[in-house]
Amino acid sequence: MGRIIEICANSVQSCIEAEIGGACRVELCAGIPEGGVTPSYGMIRAAQALTSKIDINVIIRPRGGDFLYTSTEIDTMLYDIEMVKQMNVHGVVFGCLTEQGDFDLPLMRNLIKVAKPLSVTCHRAFDVCRSPFEALEQLIELGCDRILTSGQEPDAVRGIPLIRELVKIAAGRIVIMPGCGVRADNIVRIEAETGATEFHSSARNLIYSKMKYRNTNVPMGASVATSEFETVQTDRNLVAGLL
Repeated sequence: MGRIIEICANSVQSCIEAEIGGACRVELCAGIPEGGVTPSYGMIRAAQALTSKIDINVIIRPRGGDFLYTSTEIDTMLYDIEMVKQMNVHGVVFGCLTEQGDFDLPLMRNLIKVAKPLSVTCHRAFDVCRSPFEALEQLIELGCDRILTSGQEPDAVRGIPLIRELVKIAAGRIVIMPGCGVRADNIVRIEAETGATEFHSSARNLIYSKMKYRNTNVPMGASVATSEFETVQTDRNLVAGLL
């Protein structure tokens, strides 16, 4: 089996770029500065309409921050799962923890039950859980298809030791997918040292605004990481480089 590339797509155009670049799957999300939140119906629908070969997994995350959710937020997640099921997407991506840092098993079980038969990926809530090896067995038992992880480190290169152990212990029972900081210049090393076969990357470049008139004194967010006149978008050439 060849190397499988999943792209973290932050827009419809990023989905298009991912498909042209040769990725087989995207994780579609909005709110990248928050770590990714559930995209709108319109974004999902347009991504489906403007791509033809790529699988679309939708993140189910009602807000940024931690992964301890209120009853209101859980209701929101359930409604979003029902919506994307009706839209016939390929899969969903979520993760829920208790205040003690363990996976909330009753909640995860319910979300997975509602989501099936869609593919289910546990996202990087795994990277902030208390006990990764215990969580691994729990997620296998729950029926998750894969775990997206940086090996509980800031990036997947530094997380190689834990990722390698997870791949070994998983023994094909669940996919361990390294993500965060995966690039063309390190994917071969991560692949060789972990034994992983699926990889998650943003493969983004900076896109500059075409606005001619610019009022730079009025930011649209409370904490803008870059200029209001710059965004990021998946680049088909960076995707191809990963392959």
